[in-house]
Amino acid sequence: MQCPFCKAADTRVVDSRLAEDGAQVRRRRECEACGSRFTTFERAQLAMPNIVKRSGDPEPFSEDKLRLGVQSAVYKRPVNAEQLDQVIESVKRKLRATNEREVPSRAVGEWVMEELRDLDHVAYVRFASIYRSFEDVNAFREEIERLQTLPTPEQKRSQMSLIDPDASPEPGQRPAR
Repeated sequence: MQCPFCKAADTRVVDSRLAEDGAQVRRRRECEACGSRFTTFERAQLAMPNIVKRSGDPEPFSEDKLRLGVQSAVYKRPVNAEQLDQVIESVKRKLRATNEREVPSRAVGEWVMEELRDLDHVAYVRFASIYRSFEDVNAFREEIERLQTLPTPEQKRSQMSLIDPDASPEPGQRPAR
């Protein structure tokens, strides 16, 4: 790594730590020539698939477009930045997990709606109304009635898990995933 101060080619790593829950490595470096110290961050660069729009045209995945769409749905709702980031990361994880070069925008929209349905019902209806192009009040009513049959996001969060993630498996059993 080149020194940003004196442009010398040799620097050594003084300290390495995981950052962002292990998604990044933070390295403290020292220049062999001038003795200056600086920090670098290393992150895996994973290729994202192209998104095939309704028109059939593929376009590169844009995290910014995804974030803007989700932000408009959660506008003035009790959703914090961390929850918003979790929605974005979950959708990106699902995109990478397809192992496809192209993914229909319809699939991405469905994944966003799944995440929003579990996060905030109002944000979900906002997003669904645009994504599914609701044309009249009846479409809103049908979607709201469908939502009312499901547990609220608060009820889901308060439910106890059936599997204790900290419990070790019995001999001969596979660990829970």
